[in-house]
Amino acid sequence: MPSRWRRHRPTLAVLALLAAAVAYDRVRHTPAPGNDHDRYHGRTFRVARVVDGDTLDIDAPDGNREVTRIRLWGVDTPETGTGPEPPAYFGPEAKAFAVELLDGRQVHIVLAPTRTRDKYHRLLAYVFLERGGAMFNERLLEEGTAYADWRFDHAYADRFEAIEKQARRTGRGLWRDISDDKLPPWRRRMEHREAARRD
Repeated sequence: MPSRWRRHRPTLAVLALLAAAVAYDRVRHTPAPGNDHDRYHGRTFRVARVVDGDTLDIDAPDGNREVTRIRLWGVDTPETGTGPEPPAYFGPEAKAFAVELLDGRQVHIVLAPTRTRDKYHRLLAYVFLERGGAMFNERLLEEGTAYADWRFDHAYADRFEAIEKQARRTGRGLWRDISDDKLPPWRRRMEHREAARRD
């Protein structure tokens, strides 16, 4: 090696390490190739964080994020309250139920055949506690910790509505002490519209 390169060997080594670190960081923050179905559908991931009753993060990178945020398809849990907003009726209970069943656990992800993201770019998914096991979306409805979300059509819409009706009849969870003012605004509007249609 010529003497002039020998003198710069420490500097070259540092530059090589920096280049390797940059390359690694780019790979780590670049989404895996393929679409959402290729990356998530039918695969198992660890729940990194439960955000609230119907929203969670899994340990899979998504764009520049180190995790992928999932919004459960077809259900809506009461809000837990952010900032100055107080939690909605049964919001803390819904989150506690999700934390108990999901936090740190391996879950199996199933996507709808067409729409895979909501307007906030969250992944829309049916989450199973294990492959071929219970669907968490349904468990929320069975325990009365979520509403069947009528706003968007999906493959399990009729099934989710039937599960919710059973929970409501038996007074499970939030249905035990429900009143019109405790319903989320979207649900209150839709129930009033449905009642007016029947009349």
